Amino acid sequence: MNKTNPDTFLELPALEVRQGPNRRLYLFAVDGKRLDEFATVSRVHRDHEAQVHGYQRPEVVSHITEIRRYLESTDPLVPNALVIAFDHTVKFTPYSTHDDDAYSVAGIIRIPIDPTLADKDKAGWIVDGQQRTAAIREARIDSFPVSVVGFIASDAEEQRAQFILVNATKPLPKSLIYELLPSTSGSLPTHLVKKRLPTRLLERMNFDADSPLRGMIQTPTTPTGVIKDNSILRALDNSISDGALYWWRDPQTGKGDIESMLALLRSFWTAVELVFPDAWGLPTRRSRLMHGAGIISLSFVMDAIAEPLLEQRTPNVADFVRGLRVIEPICHWTEGTWDFGEGVQRRWNEIQNTPKDVQTLTSYLLFEYRRRSGRLL
Repeated sequence: MNKTNPDTFLELPALEVRQGPNRRLYLFAVDGKRLDEFATVSRVHRDHEAQVHGYQRPEVVSHITEIRRYLESTDPLVPNALVIAFDHTVKFTPYSTHDDDAYSVAGIIRIPIDPTLADKDKAGWIVDGQQRTAAIREARIDSFPVSVVGFIASDAEEQRAQFILVNATKPLPKSLIYELLPSTSGSLPTHLVKKRLPTRLLERMNFDADSPLRGMIQTPTTPTGVIKDNSILRALDNSISDGALYWWRDPQTGKGDIESMLALLRSFWTAVELVFPDAWGLPTRRSRLMHGAGIISLSFVMDAIAEPLLEQRTPNVADFVRGLRVIEPICHWTEGTWDFGEGVQRRWNEIQNTPKDVQTLTSYLLFEYRRRSGRLL
């Protein structure tokens, strides 16, 4: 959407700091009560086409209340700077010629202010400091100056990358990071780069129209999902690193043939729904199939069924249905008792998403599948 040409600008003394040949930071102070005039919070959400937008988590009311009370106390101090990503309508004019050997130069930052603009079209997006901003807005004080570190972002993907990097050492919900990763570009820590492929698969599985798991994976934008996103990611990580999905992974780059991987995943989870319809789509308190232990253990079964077929072709739904029928009689997802042998028995709802229980269930299903299908080593 094109922005209108504002008649008003907020002009503030600022310091431009050079970081590398092309990067510029802008350090300045502003009355926190005026932040809403030019900056907003980009809430994470999805549009009607399931494309992710924004990146910020919801406000934490209790945290905002604590900050507000502090701001209303005697002599408060908030030394941490807010981080704001600006678009290219924000301009900086130095007072003098920039010395090539200097890291910084003083000048004026010019921020457009237009009260007719919708929040999404404002010049700035708050990357870090949304709770402080909300607390200042609600505090019963006339003004409160805050320090700001601003930068010019090329697009929303760069904003998301900076948001993740700024919050990487804070208790940011992993679910939020994982939902943002597929649509994030730029440099990220190695451990997050490795998560990009499984998070892209998760996103497609959760939002593709032909996915059997559509809308079933719980994320910040699909809070009603019955399967925890971390359970799916653990299952995907296992298969990508040492299972059926490894077949389409490039170990050098960590990238993969997503469409081929999705074809296998669609076939498998469609087969799971066909073989276990009574346990499908229920909350975890009513079905351990949708539970982390069920999702992860069945993913290993997927690898075992697919393994002998992958040399010739990609397994289809019928292949997976035949394989799952082998273990169907011994599965107790919604009622009954698991008999793990040697006197070890567990009620269906006693299976927990712990490493020990996941390992026990996985080993049992794999052993029984191989024994009953004549593939026991």
